[in-house]
Amino acid sequence: MTTNTIGNRSAKPEQEGDVDWPYEVLASTCEYIGANPAEARLIKFTNNAVFALSRDPYVIRIAGSDAIARRAAKVVAVAEWLAQHDMPTVRLLEGVAQPLAVNGHAVTVWRQVPDVGPRPTGYDLGRIARRFHALPDAPDRLPAWDQLGTVRTRLAAQDVLTDDERQYLADVTDELEVDLAEVDFLLEPGPIHGDVFAGNLIAGPDGPVLCDFDSTCTGPREWDLTPAAVGRLRFHYPIDYHGQLAKGYGIDILDWPGFPVFRRIRELQLVTSVLPALRSSPRIREQWRYRFDTFRADDTDAVWTTYT
Repeated sequence: MTTNTIGNRSAKPEQEGDVDWPYEVLASTCEYIGANPAEARLIKFTNNAVFALSRDPYVIRIAGSDAIARRAAKVVAVAEWLAQHDMPTVRLLEGVAQPLAVNGHAVTVWRQVPDVGPRPTGYDLGRIARRFHALPDAPDRLPAWDQLGTVRTRLAAQDVLTDDERQYLADVTDELEVDLAEVDFLLEPGPIHGDVFAGNLIAGPDGPVLCDFDSTCTGPREWDLTPAAVGRLRFHYPIDYHGQLAKGYGIDILDWPGFPVFRRIRELQLVTSVLPALRSSPRIREQWRYRFDTFRADDTDAVWTTYT
C-alpha cells in the first residue's frame, strides 16, 4: 500500500508534557489535503490524537506511538473492506493514498459524519457486531487476535512504569494466558472489530456508524461482546449498553463461564493500552493511576472513568 510522506520525516520525538506536536502534524496534513485547520477540535488524545475540522468535513487521526502507527495500513485495508460491503462504518477520504506519513507520524483522514439522528444504543452495537461477524472476504492483512501478546509488547516498550509495576503486569499476563487456554468458546472464531463499545459508535443521518479499526483482527467473537459487559461492571454508564447489545446480538456474554477470564483480559487492556502515550499525554495520568491501583488491588467494585 502506498504511503505519502509529508513534512519532516525525522521529526524529533515528543518530550514529556509536549502537547503541541499534534497541532503541527494537523497543520501539515491540512496543507497537503487542501483543508483548513482553523478552529479544529481535539476530540480525543490517548493512543491517537483525533481532530474534527470546523472548516472542512474531515476527521484527522494521528497515531500517538510507533505501535499504533504500525496498525495504520491495516486500518485503511479494513475501512476499504467494510465500505465494499456497505457496512455502517466511517469512510476514508477518497482520492488520497493512505495512510499518510506526516512529520514522522502515521495519519489517516476520514469523512466527518454529521452529528444528527438518534443517539446510538446498545441495540445498534449488537446489530452491527452481528453483521460484522457475518462478513466474507476479510483482508489478508488481518492479524490474529493476541491481546496478551499486545500487552507484552507494550510492557517491553514502555518507559513509565516502575520495575515492580511492570513485573506485576507481566505476571498477570502470564496467569491469564494459562487461564485462556482452558476456556471453552461459544462462537466460531473469525474477523472481529476488536473494540465494540458505545464510544466507537457515532450518530449519523442514516443511522449509527462504527469507527476505530485499530484493534480489528481475526479471533474469538466473544471478545466483541466483552467491552460493553465490562463497561457495565466498571464504568456504570447511565445507559445499559450491555443489556441492549445482548438483545441485539442474541447472546448475553455474562452467562458464559469464560467471561471472568475475558473480563480480566479486557481490564488489563484498559490499564495498559495507554502506556505508549502516557508520557506524551499527561492529562490522562491521574485516571490511569486510579485504574492501575484498583486493578492491582483486585478491587472489582471500583468505578473507572473514561480517558479524556
